[in-house]
Amino acid sequence: MTFSATDHRAMARALELAALGLDTTSPNPRVGCVLMRDGQVVGEGWHRRAGEAHAEIEALRMAGEAARGATAYVTLEPCAHHGRTPPCADALIAAGVASVVAAMEDPNPLVAGGGLERLRAAGIPATAGLMADDARELNIGFVSRMTRGRPWLRLKAAGTLDGKTALNNGVSQWITGEAARRDGHRWRARACAILTGIGTVREDDPQLTVRAIPCERQPARVLVDARLEVPLSAKILQGGTTLIAAATGDKAKIAELAARGVEVVMLPNPQGKVDLPALMSELGRRGFNEVHAEAGFRLNGSLLREGCVDELLLYLAPMLVGDTAQGLFNLTELTRLDQAVRLDIRDLRRIGEDLRLVARPRRT
Repeated sequence: MTFSATDHRAMARALELAALGLDTTSPNPRVGCVLMRDGQVVGEGWHRRAGEAHAEIEALRMAGEAARGATAYVTLEPCAHHGRTPPCADALIAAGVASVVAAMEDPNPLVAGGGLERLRAAGIPATAGLMADDARELNIGFVSRMTRGRPWLRLKAAGTLDGKTALNNGVSQWITGEAARRDGHRWRARACAILTGIGTVREDDPQLTVRAIPCERQPARVLVDARLEVPLSAKILQGGTTLIAAATGDKAKIAELAARGVEVVMLPNPQGKVDLPALMSELGRRGFNEVHAEAGFRLNGSLLREGCVDELLLYLAPMLVGDTAQGLFNLTELTRLDQAVRLDIRDLRRIGEDLRLVARPRRT
């Protein structure tokens, strides 16, 4: 189907609205809706958080009777099932809209084209495919969970131009500038969970919360701690939701953690470490769409080697610290260049004095 310039403008606005829920909609997708009649916007809305009205309902409320005969532009196929709220497809039918244009079909098996079919069965032309790539990127984590059963893992690391994250004595604060650190918190805020390893907890005792920017919803924290060595005084255990993935641990320690509201899940692999792919599946089962990893070079390397990393968020500071400093990833020695992890660069820009690189490992 060919879409007009008006169609593109309306969907671009719907995507802008959807992005307003970037930090709040989890585990639901980010969705925006625009209602247009006779070339004029008569209603618009966006989904704010799970359990609250979907974007279509917000737009219909704003439009009132003006919704009758309008075209609905929605960034994700209207739902056709009863969840926490009734089906949006039914609401659009009841409102008497003339047609519906969706950016993409809903990958949720409970919908998966059913919303569009319900609209068509009611005599309402319904199509999908307008600005689909933009809509998919906005909900990359939701799509990942629905199609792969696991979240989209974005690994954040900060280093020097020669790829070092800390001096050999462990000093690392601060390699990057304040602007890059604040930008990193924006990426934290959009994630459902922040993941780290026991090495980072022992060395830095991080809070792993969003602090540099306003945040309505703090992400959960996930700690990879094979031998359950986390100190009970660790900041990561204080406040909020924390999940520990372990391979072994005594019942007394698990009970002490449970008394603090911390859940431990046992996911051992044959080597006695945490089974990282199994952890990704577990996080998907728990409804996590995007996971933001901030770990040390050992866990960074393991996540890469085991195929868990979907995207790299790298901040590079304009400095050189030499070969003896600590690197970004603990990867095995290569003997051929064709063994290297190849990346597709998605974005490169300057943040303050630093560079921010967004890249994705190429899948074979």
